[in-house]
Amino acid sequence: MYEAYITTLKNVRKHSNADRLQVAECFGNQVVVDLSYKEGDIGIYFPTDGKLGKEFAEANNLLRKKDENGNNIGGYLDPDKRNIKAIKLRGEKSEGLFLLLSSLATFCNIKELNVGDRITTLNGILICEKYIPRTNKRKVNNNENKKIKRKKDVEYPLFKEHVDTEQLDYNLSEFKKGDLCYITLKMHGTSQRTANIPKQNNKNWITKFKDKYLKTKYDVVTGTRRVIIDNFDKDSGFYGNDKFREYYHNWFKDKLQKGEEVFYEVVGYVNETTPIMPDGDNKKVQDKDFVKRYGDKTRFSYGCTEGMNNIYVYRMTMTNEDGYVVEYPWELVKIRCEEMGVNYVPELDKFFYKTEEDLLKRVDKYLDITDPIGKTHIAEGVVVRIDNKKSFKAYKKKGFFFKVLERYYKRYGRSARYGGNTRMIEYRQLERKGKCICCGKEIQRYTEKVFRFWADKSQVGQVTLCENCIKEMNTLIKEEK
Repeated sequence: MYEAYITTLKNVRKHSNADRLQVAECFGNQVVVDLSYKEGDIGIYFPTDGKLGKEFAEANNLLRKKDENGNNIGGYLDPDKRNIKAIKLRGEKSEGLFLLLSSLATFCNIKELNVGDRITTLNGILICEKYIPRTNKRKVNNNENKKIKRKKDVEYPLFKEHVDTEQLDYNLSEFKKGDLCYITLKMHGTSQRTANIPKQNNKNWITKFKDKYLKTKYDVVTGTRRVIIDNFDKDSGFYGNDKFREYYHNWFKDKLQKGEEVFYEVVGYVNETTPIMPDGDNKKVQDKDFVKRYGDKTRFSYGCTEGMNNIYVYRMTMTNEDGYVVEYPWELVKIRCEEMGVNYVPELDKFFYKTEEDLLKRVDKYLDITDPIGKTHIAEGVVVRIDNKKSFKAYKKKGFFFKVLERYYKRYGRSARYGGNTRMIEYRQLERKGKCICCGKEIQRYTEKVFRFWADKSQVGQVTLCENCIKEMNTLIKEEK
């Protein structure tokens, strides 16, 4: 869940390349502010990947708008998207937005706000929410909507879903002195889980009785983050089908003990040509050294050659027949992975928690590093695991460069390759006015794109793009071909 935070501005200092700007820190993230801000100011911090409420943004003059002469008299945010993103301003990183507490005065009594408060709405007014990029969605046949859900013949009630990993910066209070902690690599792929657990047969009352009162029957089942896969060949899902996942389901079949569940990341390629995660445009980072080091494009291959993939385990559990879950400590996870012949996510550091400063110093050491596996692209970030807890406690932090790339492919890569099950098949240019669907820019001349939907080849959709976004899309088209 996306939230904004009431916090204190720290480490305010001069901008390295702008006389009217300063840089400061919020939760260890660098932000760029103007000269009116000072050390210790209390305000509201909006992390990246968020979207401001329209009323809040308008009240604080944050949206782009022009006068009759075409001069900008507003802020810098797109009026429709209103999204907060990781950017570079005159060479300095900016990982979020910080505003003084007075920006909330229209919506509440700011004297009642305290450092540490988390905010999404105030008195019924939306202040912020998670930013979800727009994509072309497949039209659903009316008959599909009328399908009646019926109980499946076989169910796995003890098959636990993937646990969402919360942000490290906003959960530092969860760490206590003496906690055993591990820092592992956060990998950029697709989540998968496999378990050897009891199955529940709903076919008829006889089978239900047998499963409930006689000897429990175990079966191996595999799923994605939220969905159980009952057919790997079925034309459905984010990637068209889940055939590339079947190999790992079969691998674990004879290796998992009864009650064991393994959670892992699949990285590399879906098939001979399609990577699991979209490519990133390194030029968007606006860092010459970054482009020189990693090239013009980032492909999150993790050492996999084209058409191949691999897995890395990050968690294991044991669940008994009553549904009681025991979390495997990290050292046991590593032992079981070695016994089963599978990889586990690279371990970067092991330590006992002392102070918040020491923790963040250790984490910062591994942000924006080269991927230690394939060594051809930037690492996504890290996960800090508290190992001496009864339940799974782990928190993530992404690197700045990855967040910039992530913003790019969320805008272009997913819609061009996967999002909405679409693929471009036609290109033509028209002389008309319009607004770019990617960046929101008002344009006189735009390009109309026609898409084919994988699920229903008879349907098409259209989008409007400005010249800069056209160049980005053309790059993706060439890569597709």
